[in-house]
Amino acid sequence: MSALRKKFGDDYQIVTTSSSGGSGFQQPAPEKKRKRQRFVDKNGRCNVQHGNLGGETSRYLSDLFTTLVDLKWRWNLFIFILTYTVAWLFMASMWWVIAYVRGDLNRAHDDKYTPCVANVYNFPSAFLFFIETEATIGYGYRYITDKCPEGIILFLFQSILGSIVDAFLIGCMFIKMSQPKKRAETLMFSEHAAISMRDGKLTLMFRVGNLRNSHMVSAQIRCKLLKSRQTPEGEFLPLDQLELDVGFSTGADQLFLVSPLTICHVIDSKSPFYELSQRSMQTEQFEIVVILEGIVETTGMTCQARTSYTEDEVLWGHRFFPVISLEEGFFKVDYSQFHATFEVPTPPYSVKEQEEALLMSSPLMAPSLCNSGEKNSSLDCLELLEDTETTTKLPAKLQKMTGRDGLPRKLLRMSSTASEMTYSLGDLPMKLQRISSVPGVSEEKQICKATKIITEPISQSVADLPPKLQRLAGGGGGGRMDGHLPPKLRKMNSDRFT
Repeated sequence: MSALRKKFGDDYQIVTTSSSGGSGFQQPAPEKKRKRQRFVDKNGRCNVQHGNLGGETSRYLSDLFTTLVDLKWRWNLFIFILTYTVAWLFMASMWWVIAYVRGDLNRAHDDKYTPCVANVYNFPSAFLFFIETEATIGYGYRYITDKCPEGIILFLFQSILGSIVDAFLIGCMFIKMSQPKKRAETLMFSEHAAISMRDGKLTLMFRVGNLRNSHMVSAQIRCKLLKSRQTPEGEFLPLDQLELDVGFSTGADQLFLVSPLTICHVIDSKSPFYELSQRSMQTEQFEIVVILEGIVETTGMTCQARTSYTEDEVLWGHRFFPVISLEEGFFKVDYSQFHATFEVPTPPYSVKEQEEALLMSSPLMAPSLCNSGEKNSSLDCLELLEDTETTTKLPAKLQKMTGRDGLPRKLLRMSSTASEMTYSLGDLPMKLQRISSVPGVSEEKQICKATKIITEPISQSVADLPPKLQRLAGGGGGGRMDGHLPPKLRKMNSDRFT
């Protein structure tokens, strides 16, 4: 098999031909891919059938008007014709029965006899009288007389029943004809969806367009991802529906659909496609359902157009051709390029893989600090990175003040090795270092000795003060500074020290 590429204008077509050789060997044709079952067809029809309703079918009769409107046209026309035919035959039979009971059929040509309905001789003449009365034609040849009270009552019943039948069937046909479903035929969706980079982010894109000059008022678009999955508890969810954000938070889902628009879904950590890559898309099975809703400007009725994209219809590394050009005094839309795409450089990796690669290559990463021990949690690691970043931004003097050649103090607190503990003892006074280095002394004794050593300079510090400050402190070199305090505070101070 050989592929010949032929150029027709700007388009390229792949033509496949079979090579003939002397050996007569023919390469087997590639196996055709099985067509995947869709939940929503490209024309928007939902491929769902309801079965085994049991006794629930009576619910359709409770809403008979909506049931008739939802029927197909052939069934609507059949019910329309059948209802009028039965009603006409029934009422004509009633007029014939009245004439038969009164004996009008036998004395129809008697000029001295006054029948119930003049000139009614048989069933066809009774049927014609009903049609003339129902349609208000009034030829004047057949008419009801005042000698027939039962005929007057039947005439009133016929008028009421005819009005009800007309209102029901004609209203049903009118609603059926004015439904905005056909308006959706002039709303276009691109045949394929594309994934490429836009504004530095991996984005899923498809295109919508309106072929009519009349606008769609309050047009809004929504996207659903249909994908089967299994929960951690083992429950299987067929066709689980997930929402795809197409600008709900920013208002981009509200469309001004005058010219074709490209709808974008940014793939980020909140997107269901966060782990989707070009390789994994070949094995994934999903369906993207697009729903476009709006109010028809001419009729004021709500219209909804739907379509769907399966994984085979999502093109990785493609972008749509521009279709709008500026002419003299107006903008021109070229719908011949509405479905056309072209390839663009796009990384084949998922957003998750790209973020992990970017995080690993970042200079702020300290693998030896974050991954050295299993005791460090992810929160401690993040705090450690923040401290490292803030410490490196400080001047040289402040970095020395933070201690340990620029290392953050949180790192020193997190360290538990013997060498780090020895290093941290360098900041203590010499007496405390000697106490802590004694091997046989417990921690409680070390704390008591350290407390005595720390309190000794406090008592000596008063004696080193000038004479005026010593007098303010209470006179004595080792006295407490409470000579001029109120009695209550002096008592509280003495109780605290005793």
